[in-house]
Amino acid sequence: MIFGNEHKSESIQNIKIIALVTTSATFLISLTCLFQFDFDLEGFQFLEDRKWVSTMRYKLGVDGISLPFVMLTTFLMPLVIVASWDIEYRVKDYMVAFLILESLMIGVFCALDIILFYIFFEAGLIPMFIIIGIWGGKDRIYATFKFFLYTLLGSILMLVAIIYLINMVGSSDIEKLFQYIVPSNVVDVFGFSVSGGTQTLLWLAFFASFAVKMPMWPFHTWLPDAHVQAPTGGSMVLAAILLKMGGYGFIRFNLSILPEASIIMQDFILFLSVIAIIYASLVALVQEDMKKLIAYSSVAHMGFVTMGIFSMDHHGIDGAIFQMISHGIISAALFFGVGVMYVRTKTRLISDYGGLVIRMPNFALILMIFTMANIGLPGTSGFVGEFLSLLGAFKTKPWYVAFALIGVILSAAYALPLYKKIMFGDLLKENLKPLSDISFAEKVVFIPLIIATIAFGIFPYFIFEFTDTSVGAILNNMENAVIISQTNIEETILKVFSSREDG
Repeated sequence: MIFGNEHKSESIQNIKIIALVTTSATFLISLTCLFQFDFDLEGFQFLEDRKWVSTMRYKLGVDGISLPFVMLTTFLMPLVIVASWDIEYRVKDYMVAFLILESLMIGVFCALDIILFYIFFEAGLIPMFIIIGIWGGKDRIYATFKFFLYTLLGSILMLVAIIYLINMVGSSDIEKLFQYIVPSNVVDVFGFSVSGGTQTLLWLAFFASFAVKMPMWPFHTWLPDAHVQAPTGGSMVLAAILLKMGGYGFIRFNLSILPEASIIMQDFILFLSVIAIIYASLVALVQEDMKKLIAYSSVAHMGFVTMGIFSMDHHGIDGAIFQMISHGIISAALFFGVGVMYVRTKTRLISDYGGLVIRMPNFALILMIFTMANIGLPGTSGFVGEFLSLLGAFKTKPWYVAFALIGVILSAAYALPLYKKIMFGDLLKENLKPLSDISFAEKVVFIPLIIATIAFGIFPYFIFEFTDTSVGAILNNMENAVIISQTNIEETILKVFSSREDG
């Protein structure tokens, strides 16, 4: 029996090591793309294009917008594996689920065929569903089905829009979709005249999927439950990468393919963004569970992202992309910090803590860094993204920014008291007195995240070097598409009037 346990323990350790080596190797391979990337090219690079099914192709590639998200994914996954080192139940299944999830997430950011994008986008639900459903908390079944149904239902409308686009264009190639001008004719739907017509209806179909994935208010209710029930590694991936697929989708499809509809819906998005920032921040103020508080914080931060994207300004879109990368790093660290405390105390309630700095001074310092970054302290990556997103929106819609700034104040109002209640005061709880400071493995997770948070805060242009050309190309294409569409409308009107005169 002893030899059997030893063999089982060794086997579990080997599984974890293989998962760590695999994710680390993936990160090292992705670095070759980083170093070979040509900043001056507008199009996609490192193309892989193969015949797949019918007119669909297995076509992959990256540009200055997708590459930062690929790097974020490959950078975080080895850290997620280390953060999950204490998993002992069905370890092989757990690690395989994360490896599959990593492949699908990279596929989302690299796909250049819209059907392939949809398959990767939806297939990512399955391993996350399994991760939360098997290794989650006591209410994991409810949380997983809520997560699955919300995201799946939103994506059904996107599938309808994709099929319609393919029939219009005659191809599922995303690069060809970028070059096609979708009609902006007026369409009657259930007796209502829809401004922007076909573009607006398609835009709303894509919006339904991406808004749930981010998530935007009021489609956010699945997120707190999923975070609370997910294991630490699941929460890290969910907040850091999966939510960013929504923002990436808005940039890649809503802005790039449906520019006129994006302009028509700009005020609608900015209004929802402001509501999300203020509402989620107010809800975070009254949370008793640390994970729920950070989850609502994520909803608020995604509000800044959508403001930046639909500012349709170069600074705003750059800031939104930067904010997504920054939030991915910071939120992963915060959720891991909650996991560090939960492993030791088996509770996430804020009221169960106090005076933790006495027993865990190193952890207190680390958590302070990420708390400050989360509220946007200058010198951290959290400041740059928020500032540029608001700056971009301020140029065209200053009143929305004026209200969004309330969220900046509220972020400090919920984050700083949380840190104070956990770390400071007298060490009165008996279960906290024997706690040990963070281990070597936990430092291995935190240190790269600290370096990235501070490095991007001081040298943000490293990311802008990648995004600048691609964002400029999107804005130029938007402007040209709108001009061409308006010209076509004017020509159509002139033809109608001339035909009437001839008659």
